[in-house]
Amino acid sequence: MSQRIALVTGGTGGLGTAICRALADEGVRVVAGYNSGGNHDRALAWQAEQQAAGYDILVAYGDVTDEASCAACVERVEELAGGSVDILVNNAGITRDGTFRKMSWQQWDEVLTANLDSMFHMTRLVINPMLEKGFGRIVNISSVNAQKGQFGQCNYSAAKAGIHGFTKALAQEVAAKGVTVNTVSPGYVLTPMVEKIPQEIRDKIIRQIPVGRMGRPAEIGRAVAFLCSDDCGYVTGSDFSTNGGQHMH
Repeated sequence: MSQRIALVTGGTGGLGTAICRALADEGVRVVAGYNSGGNHDRALAWQAEQQAAGYDILVAYGDVTDEASCAACVERVEELAGGSVDILVNNAGITRDGTFRKMSWQQWDEVLTANLDSMFHMTRLVINPMLEKGFGRIVNISSVNAQKGQFGQCNYSAAKAGIHGFTKALAQEVAAKGVTVNTVSPGYVLTPMVEKIPQEIRDKIIRQIPVGRMGRPAEIGRAVAFLCSDDCGYVTGSDFSTNGGQHMH
């Protein structure tokens, strides 16, 4: 069997890095999609850091909010990895928090576009080759806040809830062709961004989590890697809650 090829959007972020590494640990040829505001040097520096840690991860630029840029990204992935995408992890996303009564259309539109429209752009580009090969793994990264809601995040909660609706519908369409589609919904994970939150606020959050701590990025990465494995062909349309018991349903 030829080596699987994976594209992880938002792959150079804290959670994306863990996902890329977990897939690489399973022998997958991984390409990290990035935007970084067009800062290519930052992405190359990230790639060098991964190489120093023993991970040979490729990088490809793509603005997930732009259809043409997504197409160019997928073409670059195919060129770099030498084949079509077998595994797609839709991980890229943003927040623009604010209470709904003060939220601007721009805040709403930017979050829905980056978190939800992006899945259409990226998935549409890889789904047909997957169906033709009779194998594919698509994992969409949602959030615990899609399940329970969150004050000040009407836009983000709506977008992330829409992700699992997309997952369930697409899973039914492609299941018979060997393609699975699943959602992973992390809770609070101790990424570099979260580490910048003041300790007293983090402590308040942790008190709401039954396991008594925040998640580790590697734990999310392992969940994604399991769903992407060849042996996980009987799991599709599922939402894996990885939130330490913060929200059970």
